[in-house]
This record gives sequence, C-alpha cells and structure tokens, in this order.
Amino acid sequence: MRLRCPQALLVRLTSVTLCMFVLLTLFGMGAPSASAESPSFVRVIHASPFVGTADVFVDGTKLLSSFAFGSVTDYAAIPAGPHNVQIALVGQGINASVINQTLAVTPGVAYTVAAIGATPTSLSLEVFVDNNLSTPGSAKVRLYHLSPNAGPLSMVAGSNTLISGIAYQQASDYLALSTGPYNFNVNATQVNTTLPLSTTLNANTVTSIFTVGMFNSTPKLELVPMQVSALPGLPGTGSDPNAPSTNPQPLAPWLPWLLGALVLACIGAAGMTRRRAAGR
Repeated sequence: MRLRCPQALLVRLTSVTLCMFVLLTLFGMGAPSASAESPSFVRVIHASPFVGTADVFVDGTKLLSSFAFGSVTDYAAIPAGPHNVQIALVGQGINASVINQTLAVTPGVAYTVAAIGATPTSLSLEVFVDNNLSTPGSAKVRLYHLSPNAGPLSMVAGSNTLISGIAYQQASDYLALSTGPYNFNVNATQVNTTLPLSTTLNANTVTSIFTVGMFNSTPKLELVPMQVSALPGLPGTGSDPNAPSTNPQPLAPWLPWLLGALVLACIGAAGMTRRRAAGR
C-alpha cells in the first residue's frame, strides 16, 4: 500500500478549500442577507376629542410636534419589538403625558395607531393591522370607526351598501373596488346622520376613511380620507407603501466566466496535487 505524503495532502486540501471559499464568496455577493430583520411600519391618527393639539413621543424621543386632531401621518419605519408611546398636550412635555402605552410591532407589518377617547378615563391607543398588498391595477378601501358617540356605521355608494355594522374602535374588511370617482355616504343611523365623501380611487392604491369627532359636540363628526400606494401581492415585499423593489439584481455579465475559470483552476490544482503525491 502506498502512503500519501502528508505535505502533498495538506497542499491539496488547502487548494481545494481556498477555491471553494472564493466560489461561495462570489455567489454570496449577489444574495440578499436573510438574517436582516425587516422593520415595522406605523402611522398615527389623532382621533381623541379629549386631547387637543399634542406632542407624540416614542421611546422617550419626540416623534411628532403640534399634532392636531384629525391629522394622519405617513407610514414611518421603526424597529420591530416593543415601543413606549406617550402623548401629551403640546408644549407640556413628556412628563405630562395623558396617554402612556407600550406597543409591540412585528417585522414587515404595517399598523395604524389611533389615539382615541373622549374622557380622561377612556384615553388609549387603538392598533389596527393594515394590509397594503393588492393586485396591479386595482384599488382597495377600508372604513375605520373612531367616533365615540356616533353609533354603528355603514357605507354606501349609490344604492349599494358596501359596509355595515361597524362599531366604535373597529375597522371594516378591505373592499376591492374598480378605479374611478366615487360618492360615498357613511351613515350613522343611530344619530340620524350621513357624512358624504367624494373621492377618486386611483389604480394601485389603498384608501382609508377615518370617522372621527363627536355627534352634536366638538370637535365635530367628520370623515378623514387617506390614500397610499399599494404594494404588489408578492411574497416578501413587506407592508411599507414606499418600500423599494426586492427583486434580486442580475449577475454581472463577467461573473459566469470568472466562476468557470475558478472551477477549472480548482480542478487543475487538485489534479496536480494528486500527481505530485503519486510520484513521491
């Protein structure tokens, strides 16, 4: 039996290992990191009739200043996990917060956080999970009920009842509708009130209709619409309306040639090592 030279064997293993490391490194250059955690996406609406113009703090840092009733923010990316949210009357500082609540958010998920409550004991944050995915060319609509004394809500377009029986602190399912102009009526039958809204549903959008305010009191009962860009219904795109494309970049035209050359070099190095070992 012929024993292989330990030195030659070591050279062979080193050569093959180095080649494999280079190949794996080059393949990894074009692959996105799977361990990178997606952020969460949060927007805030001021729907508390009790709280006037406010400042909003997240984890001790002021996020919004002079946040007026009925205002809705854009989505903001924040790290996933628990966050302490505090709301105080404008200029009074974080120590005067009238709402202090910890919210936990999940990676890649979009949320609407509503400040609600018409009395000191009813102040809180209501959290809704949003779905901004849609098929290309379509439009979606959702109704949020944030008025403390309006009673159940329904929404019609012409003679068609689109939504019914939505109670305070609830949101409807999403409606997929054709694009174009619409005249919606949100009906609060318990208080014999109808709130009209004329809007256009654009392609590839999600329209939220927030019902805020008080019946026969101030701030008045009203509708606050907000339209954002929808996302293609593809896996892994997350929920950020402004998220960049996640399509992988194509390989550079020279990369396949380089990979082929490296493979041949590895094979040649291994063969040369075997010949040297056999001759010893």
